[in-house]
Amino acid sequence: MESLKVVENIYLLVVVTLISVLQNGEIKTIAFKELKKNCFLNSVTVFCLCFHRNCMDAYPTFLAVMWCAGVCLSQAPAAFAGIIYLLVRQKYFIGYLGQSSQSTPGYLFGKRIISFLSLMCVVGIFNYLLWRYYGSDYKEYVETITNAASALLLLP
Repeated sequence: MESLKVVENIYLLVVVTLISVLQNGEIKTIAFKELKKNCFLNSVTVFCLCFHRNCMDAYPTFLAVMWCAGVCLSQAPAAFAGIIYLLVRQKYFIGYLGQSSQSTPGYLFGKRIISFLSLMCVVGIFNYLLWRYYGSDYKEYVETITNAASALLLLP
């Protein structure tokens, strides 16, 4: 029964992580198909490879802050932010296939989501420390605020 309780607290995070793995595989396949199709490096091939490298650089940060935010504070807003991040990353990729200036909004939006998740981590850790050392638990209030604030991620 204890293991079911653990899974209940993280299953949304697991689903978002698996979706991100599938997305990584799709992007990698597209990037390397483009490389094979064009033996020489044209602008689309360079953009695909550059995008793939940029995403792989940011991917561990995304996973770490999403999981920390979900475990330390609340999994639903963290998973929601993770899904939005994956959608933004897809937009970022499509922007890279066009002109490089089209990818900038996706990049900036992704940074905003990472910042939101990082803030959730800090608040969750701070709330735990308050509970641990002072007996004050504000988790319900913070979760309510976080749930409402996660909807603000949809604003451009």
